[in-house]
Amino acid sequence: MTHRSLKLALLGTTLMATSAFAEDVTLTIESWRNDDLTLWQDQIIPAFEAAHPGIKIQFTPSAPAEYNAVLNSKLDAGSAGDLITCRPFDASLALYEAGHLTDLSGVEAMGNFSDVAKSAWQTDDGAVSFCVPMASVIHGFIYNKDAFNELGIEAPTTEDEFFAALDKIREDGTYIPLAMGTNDQWEAATMGYNNIGPNYWKGEEGRQALISGEQKLTDEAWTAPYATLARWAEYMGDGYEAQTYPDSQNIFTLGRAAIYPAGSWEISGFNTQADFEMGAFKPPVRNAGDTCYISDHTDIGIGMNAATEHPEAAETFLAWVASPEFAEIFGNALPGFFPLSSTPVELQDPLAKEIVGWREECESTIRSTYQILSRGTPNLENETWGASVAAIKGAKSPEELGAELQEGLSSWYAPHQ
Repeated sequence: MTHRSLKLALLGTTLMATSAFAEDVTLTIESWRNDDLTLWQDQIIPAFEAAHPGIKIQFTPSAPAEYNAVLNSKLDAGSAGDLITCRPFDASLALYEAGHLTDLSGVEAMGNFSDVAKSAWQTDDGAVSFCVPMASVIHGFIYNKDAFNELGIEAPTTEDEFFAALDKIREDGTYIPLAMGTNDQWEAATMGYNNIGPNYWKGEEGRQALISGEQKLTDEAWTAPYATLARWAEYMGDGYEAQTYPDSQNIFTLGRAAIYPAGSWEISGFNTQADFEMGAFKPPVRNAGDTCYISDHTDIGIGMNAATEHPEAAETFLAWVASPEFAEIFGNALPGFFPLSSTPVELQDPLAKEIVGWREECESTIRSTYQILSRGTPNLENETWGASVAAIKGAKSPEELGAELQEGLSSWYAPHQ
């Protein structure tokens, strides 16, 4: 949808909204992002209410760890808010299948999102969309520019350049080359395997082939990233096995490490803690000239409670969330949470700007284990955590890891049987 036709669509809903509500309607939003409360109160809600007299918004978040349980009990009791902030994939799909979320496929503003952006909040066949995509997080590497300048290192673009840079940092001895540990396990998979992996399995092409059963976890595209991860160990510093996620954050922001395998959600925190200039580089490609792929992982959306008494007002709000105006407010207030609308947003934060620019250069995909493949037991996402740690520690070969993961997936997933 073009910017102009989107504007007209939004204008249409605005006019409809203002004439339809004789008295003020109040919409309540359920969310797990309690750290966003002031952003909603100070920026998002005033902007919406100014453009839509007659509709008032209340943002009522729960604690992140309790959100799913609190929301489910409210939905069952009929006391949930009109608008529901959606986690990606299966948790929200379950809400739609239970009749709690409205089908939004007919909302015109949904045309402002790509298929990848919408994939986190759709039925498996892609026929129904039930949440408006709000933001994603992008993976890559954040680095200490001062360290790179001191050592005369350019941001690497290929794997050979990446390992040459790590060698140079290690030989110099001032900085730990890579700030990552394996104690908490998930980082090894999220900032390791699913960060570099899309360049091996060609992003969506490989992910969809794995879901359909055309590819297996024993294929070279899926085992080779483990071999590359195994090479990381010698650059991760002494005692990385006991290093927690907060330890890694501190090691980097205190200036003790040169490179941090990252998710873009780190930007806000790093901006306040690091007193050196930071840069970012995307996951290095295997060979110069290869197409690059990034994990641009859909993280947060918003949908309509099927039981709301104000569906027209709720749809007006959702159409506005799909607008460039919302994207610009959200993207700049929360650098590193990138708006998913197809209209480019002018971001102010230099690091966020650098990272989101990769969308123009690379193909976007999402984390390989998040859709469909982690519904059974053993859970492929959690198994990938353990496999990534084992690869780094050299406990098992990439081929052994691929065989174990494949055996687990085949035990419950029909297309792999």
